[in-house]
Amino acid sequence: MNRKNFLSSLLTIGAAGPVLAAPMAGKAAPPAPMPAGAKVATPLVIPPYLRPGDTIGITCPAGDITALEILPATQLIESWGFRIKVGDTVGKKDAIFGGTDAERAADFQQMLNDREVSAILCARGGYGAVHIIDQLDFTPLATHPKWIIGFSDITVILCHIHTNGNIASIHSKMCNSFPDDWSKAEPGQAASILSIRQALSGERMQYNVAPNSQNRTGRAEGTLIGGNLKTIETLAGTHSDIYTAGKILFVEDTGEYLYSIDRMFWHLQRSGKLNRLAGLVVGGFKVKPDDPGEEFKRTVADIVMDRVRSYDYPVCFDFPVGHQKDNFALKYGIPHLLDVQEQQVSLTDTSITGSTASPAQS
Repeated sequence: MNRKNFLSSLLTIGAAGPVLAAPMAGKAAPPAPMPAGAKVATPLVIPPYLRPGDTIGITCPAGDITALEILPATQLIESWGFRIKVGDTVGKKDAIFGGTDAERAADFQQMLNDREVSAILCARGGYGAVHIIDQLDFTPLATHPKWIIGFSDITVILCHIHTNGNIASIHSKMCNSFPDDWSKAEPGQAASILSIRQALSGERMQYNVAPNSQNRTGRAEGTLIGGNLKTIETLAGTHSDIYTAGKILFVEDTGEYLYSIDRMFWHLQRSGKLNRLAGLVVGGFKVKPDDPGEEFKRTVADIVMDRVRSYDYPVCFDFPVGHQKDNFALKYGIPHLLDVQEQQVSLTDTSITGSTASPAQS
């Protein structure tokens, strides 16, 4: 489908509240994972939305990035009226990581501890968040909530704080996705970057998306969770695992063979993550070409529908989220309405009352 047919639009506000913290570093081993379908009993915590003058910290919990490479992001974010605090890991490199495990954990912890920081923007994904997740003390995040922003490998952190604290976050582009020349940004690319500001500012997020012929129609309400499919698979059995019963699950991935995607969806089904969903949103999948003579001969949609055929919830394909230019910000862990109809698909943040703006075609 042509991604230029995607529509995006957005509008208004949020609140916060107390929550249980994730296990502190150095304490007893984490509790056994909850059974598939278990619910988070903790009240939802929505961090305070940002106002001009608030500070966004930038850190590297996974891959490395230089100060020069984050410059397009910092300049644009400052033009929105926010301040920037650059973490110590920006510019550091240890193999493929933004510093050693100890350096990355310390920098992220500093951002969590700093009450002047209202949001933490992960500079890039790559790999490495799993190395430090169990070293982090999320007590400061529980007592003084702030937005954590990122996707791809940052799925580890978003899943962890949702499961252990029911703290909302933002699944979106990171610094390495900002164009060097804003004037040359494609419409969908620009709109998806601007959606980060809209989400952080408390606008009510609504996306209207052109239909896919393989969608399954229906309406669903539930908490929106998910992220990178391979990362979600690797969290199974850990205390960062997600529990999907009654929720809207979104997934995306890149650089995987079709057979590997098939295996991951079998894993979702066998681990109980598909059978009690409210709805399923399938984002972008950049498929690695099959090796000659090893052709899988099935599409991503074929794979997904085989695994969810016995269920009746709505399913949406080609949603603008993932490793692509039109990767729109989603409020992770917040109630949404998914409405999949033959003529249009919409995904709407229902945590905020009020009208939405007229959608703007990208």
